[in-house]
Amino acid sequence: MADLPLTTPFLLYLHGFKSSPDSIKAQVVKRWIARRRPDLRVEIPALPFSPKATIRYLETTYFQGSPRPMGIIGSSLGGYYAAYLSHIYGVPVAMINPAVRPYLLLNDYLGPNQNLYTGEVFEVSSMHMEELIALDIQPEGLRGQYLTLVQTGDDTLNYREALEKFGSHSMWIMPQGSHEFDGFEQVLPAIVNHLEAFR
Repeated sequence: MADLPLTTPFLLYLHGFKSSPDSIKAQVVKRWIARRRPDLRVEIPALPFSPKATIRYLETTYFQGSPRPMGIIGSSLGGYYAAYLSHIYGVPVAMINPAVRPYLLLNDYLGPNQNLYTGEVFEVSSMHMEELIALDIQPEGLRGQYLTLVQTGDDTLNYREALEKFGSHSMWIMPQGSHEFDGFEQVLPAIVNHLEAFR
């Protein structure tokens, strides 16, 4: 995949809170694309812990030039960022167990936190909650622009919040499962088909 030209169509994968490009789902996407879709590439950036800095980095790197991603896959907090970018830039998105109101959820994490993969320690502040609120959007857009996949067994996020917000768009509700999204690789063909429909 490293030898593909920069003009090759690509997907953007956004990881969640305290996660990294080395997360399980990120690596599943990377391997699946390399094995099953060698005509595509995937970008999996390490995201800053500041929401404002994250969006500024993503916009500058992937949206304020050419080529832009053909679609975004966002997991958990990455799904929240993906929804914002989809709303602003009209790019199709697939959200995996997305955070819908992270500015409420992450109040429980104010103070020092540690990245689960890199070991980096970072501070979550009330200012970050304000930055998250500024990114909250209503999912208006082309029918099919948003695809949301949730599992009812998610013990971190309440899937009903995603249903309430994105239920008028394409949504898969799978029984049981977990926040990691059990069987993630099995839904990747449908995710890529959804994102390709807008090419």
